[in-house]
Amino acid sequence: MKRNSRLSLALHTLSHMAGDPERVRTSADIAEHAGTNPVVVRRVLGRLREAGLLTSEKGHAGGWRLAKDPDGITLADVYVALDESLIASEEEAHASECSVEHALHRRVAGVMRDIEQSLIDRLRAMTITEICSPKDKADTA
Repeated sequence: MKRNSRLSLALHTLSHMAGDPERVRTSADIAEHAGTNPVVVRRVLGRLREAGLLTSEKGHAGGWRLAKDPDGITLADVYVALDESLIASEEEAHASECSVEHALHRRVAGVMRDIEQSLIDRLRAMTITEICSPKDKADTA
């Protein structure tokens, strides 16, 4: 997984939050720790808030906090909330008159959908808490 991907940022942040679920974290603190911009953090975590995985509070004492127990947040929840996908959407495919290309696209798209579903099923079997080792849980930076 790329270090700078939205999924990587989300999983990294949630894993740290799992170590100290009551602690409020600012976008600036998360961005500094992750080596990115606070705007990027707000965009990514905003999707998690919309999915009910995080809450956010504005103001001086505001920030981000887990909305539910980390044992109840699966990696699939995060993946789906971010609208991640391994397969190209239908609108990305260009229109072609070639029947062979259409048949090939249908077959490959079907295989990719199966792979995508298999990935989601595997991610559903793991929670945020499970990806943290005891050492990682103690590190709440």
